[in-house]
Amino acid sequence: MRLSRYFMPILKENPKEAEIVSHRLMLRAGMIRQQSQGIYSWLPLGKRVLDKVNAIIRDEQNRAGAIELSMPTLQSAELWHESGRYDAYGKEMLRIKDRQDRPMLYGPTNEEMVTDIFRSSVKSYKDLPLNLYHIQLKFRDEIRPRFGTMRSREFMMKDAYSFDLTREAAEHSYNKMFAAYLRTFDRLGLRAIPMRADTGPIGGKLSHEFIILADTGESEVFCHKDFVDFDIPGEHTDFDSVEGLQAIFDKWTSLYAATSEMHDEAAFNAVPEGDRLSARGIEVGHIFYFGTKYSEPMGAKVQGPDGKEHFVHMGSYGIGPTRLVPAIIEASHDDNGIIWPASVAPFDVVVINMKAGDQACDDTCELIYAALSKAGKDVLYDDTDDRAGTKFATADLIGVPVQIIAGPRAVANGEVEVKDRKTGARETMTIEAAINRFVA
Repeated sequence: MRLSRYFMPILKENPKEAEIVSHRLMLRAGMIRQQSQGIYSWLPLGKRVLDKVNAIIRDEQNRAGAIELSMPTLQSAELWHESGRYDAYGKEMLRIKDRQDRPMLYGPTNEEMVTDIFRSSVKSYKDLPLNLYHIQLKFRDEIRPRFGTMRSREFMMKDAYSFDLTREAAEHSYNKMFAAYLRTFDRLGLRAIPMRADTGPIGGKLSHEFIILADTGESEVFCHKDFVDFDIPGEHTDFDSVEGLQAIFDKWTSLYAATSEMHDEAAFNAVPEGDRLSARGIEVGHIFYFGTKYSEPMGAKVQGPDGKEHFVHMGSYGIGPTRLVPAIIEASHDDNGIIWPASVAPFDVVVINMKAGDQACDDTCELIYAALSKAGKDVLYDDTDDRAGTKFATADLIGVPVQIIAGPRAVANGEVEVKDRKTGARETMTIEAAINRFVA
């Protein structure tokens, strides 16, 4: 992508409305634009990051055996009356009526709808276990939306919903998502700690929030410091192994970890003082097992091996991609801007032409741009006629992991400079070596 032809409205000044680093940097980098209170457009740079976040989430959900579908954003109120949640959910739910005066709602979550899909199609235990997921926009009318897309009214969610014949089988499905979440956040460059959590309006009997530690976190969290060094489940994790996944769950719940709502001061004080970690945290995922909370009132049951009908046991598993993007920024930035993990960076490399219009610089940049693009790299080519300082500031602000800098003096010697955005380290090398480093 040539920067001269790209839509990336950079802001030079810090926006006054931005209270935290991620909101400020997302606005300055031209990633998002506020349309109304708590509602944002994702501009091209932000959309590229969001798509890469979703791709990792989707990959790990598929690896764990979940099956993707797509459900509508508007839901019939009848389903929510069936479950008993229509009146109980509160003012966060946006209630509307269509032209036939039928009550509808803009879905804040999808337990009722997915239960309806299940009950209409699945009748036998032989079709279990089943886990259905989608990635979809949702709406909750937050009383105080803030921090940009960290807490907005319209947001994107990955929701997965598991269906099992027994509680034991449902807990195995829960453990699948538990392990998948650990892998997902690790691939996003985050260290997420699962913590016991309140089930809230979703309801249920077992719940964990996945928390990343950050100074700008919304709430205080408490945990054992050893979580920071725990090994993440590997790529070849067997998601069919009951014993293997239970071992992962047991290890990651063996030490104290709780959000402020579930905090037990006495239990925390029992942790050796040097091992206690009290910090601010950002929730990036939440998983629930809630048994037959929805299947019983909505009649979602299957015939078991005993010939009798059984209400299915369910769980739900959420990750907010539009929340994850600012969370990653909160965890990875410096005074100059964003530092993206390579897995979700909008571009892999930015090629900076220090003197656009100079034949040698132009030819060198075109050569590098073409070679890296052909190799499948996402490349941003700064071919603008901005000053050097502006080009460097832009590259640092948007956080592309690698900068290849082509200036007249270096190019005359057949060389370019390569800068690592995270460490700031610079290396001069031949043009051929720079290309080979990223296409090998």
